[in-house]
Amino acid sequence: MSVDIEQRVNDLEMRLAFQDDTIQALNDVLYEQQRLIERLQMQVVALSKRQDEVSAQFGIEEDVVPPPHY
Repeated sequence: MSVDIEQRVNDLEMRLAFQDDTIQALNDVLYEQQRLIERLQMQVVALSKRQDEVSAQFGIEEDVVPPPHY
């Protein structure tokens, strides 16, 4: 019976090691995705500011309603 318990403990240790590796891999991917999201958010803010500057420079109004024939 002790061989059975030893085998079960070894199996559990192996599963734990694989789970630790999987968790670390998922954490690494999540970290990279968060960095990408933050960079994209900064780009959106910069583009929005640039669009506001260009709109103000050329006098473009954002709330212009198209004529009814469109």
